[in-house]
Amino acid sequence: MGRRLLKQLDQTYGFDEVAIVPGDVTINPELADTRLTLGGHVFEAPFLASAMDGTVSPRFATLMHEMGGLGVLNAEGVYTRYDDPYSVLEEIVSMSKAEVTEYLQQVYSEPVQEHLIGSRVQEIKRSGAVCAVSFTPQTTKRLSPLAVEAGADLVFVQSTVTTARHMSNSYRGLVFSELMENLKVPVVVGNCVSYNVALELMQTGVDGVLVGVGPGAACTTREVTGVGVPQVSATLECAAAREDYFEQTGRYVAVITDGGIRTGGDVCKSIASGADGVMIGTPFAQAEEAPGRGFNWGMANAHPELPRGTRIDVGTKGSLRQIMYGPTSVTNGTQNLVGALRVAMGMCGAYTINDMHKADMVVAPAIKTEGKFFQMAG
Repeated sequence: MGRRLLKQLDQTYGFDEVAIVPGDVTINPELADTRLTLGGHVFEAPFLASAMDGTVSPRFATLMHEMGGLGVLNAEGVYTRYDDPYSVLEEIVSMSKAEVTEYLQQVYSEPVQEHLIGSRVQEIKRSGAVCAVSFTPQTTKRLSPLAVEAGADLVFVQSTVTTARHMSNSYRGLVFSELMENLKVPVVVGNCVSYNVALELMQTGVDGVLVGVGPGAACTTREVTGVGVPQVSATLECAAAREDYFEQTGRYVAVITDGGIRTGGDVCKSIASGADGVMIGTPFAQAEEAPGRGFNWGMANAHPELPRGTRIDVGTKGSLRQIMYGPTSVTNGTQNLVGALRVAMGMCGAYTINDMHKADMVVAPAIKTEGKFFQMAG
């Protein structure tokens, strides 16, 4: 009698294991249209800055708008827990590594002050920027109407793993279709990594889905819980759900790859895998204007019993404009991310992001090291 396997494992791929195949026709990079449409809002660059306190402040959200992207404010972070969040940020970035996790647990144990949600939203709106705010599923029903009333344009509902059918001890959980009916603004939810979950989320009427569990540089979910799927495979799964849902309904839901993106190559592979845009934390935390001043930490960092993030020293690499548009002073792909996307689209003959979804990809585990002996030796 043959041996029976308990599980059969699928092969999955991350950014370093795949490559994009050039197209049969090429175009000049300046002809590439990189616009992202999200809930009726159009952004010239398909880049979202993550809702992390070390990455996005109200001021940084304004800068992202000026750069053609979108900064998402963590509406349950230090900006809504403290009247003077910047003194708290100073403590966080000054603390020793041995002390900082316990300090973060203390910082985030303070309650969100509801009046500050409206204040921070209005601060962003006064600058003329599109305002996006992020909540956890547990607080969304109670707090998101305050943000919308103050003028928030988009609401993100984010947890490490999000499904349309969440089982809890509470009598009635968060129902996305009801939430959207009440808020009447676009809603983006995440995070997920599979076809079935992405499709069910889209069927609730949401405007965007965030893809990724645990790939972020400041997240330790994969180490702590063992849960996660590499980003290329996760994006392919969720993009397939989007295509099927669009074919069934005629309604297009944006797919945003969220986390693990470090270089222009990672951005391009996300788009070629089917993403309409990318959400980035640490590379934007490396901007001179970022509130974390060279440090970043995840939203799961302050869990009172099982912290799944860590404060990381990411350094300061240049201005936000340099990181997004150059001119670049480095050769490792960490600056001029928009330029890298345009060049890749040109090589693939892709006039639009949707065209870039059609680019061929190959499994290429040696793509970063092939012929690079001297670069690696240096």
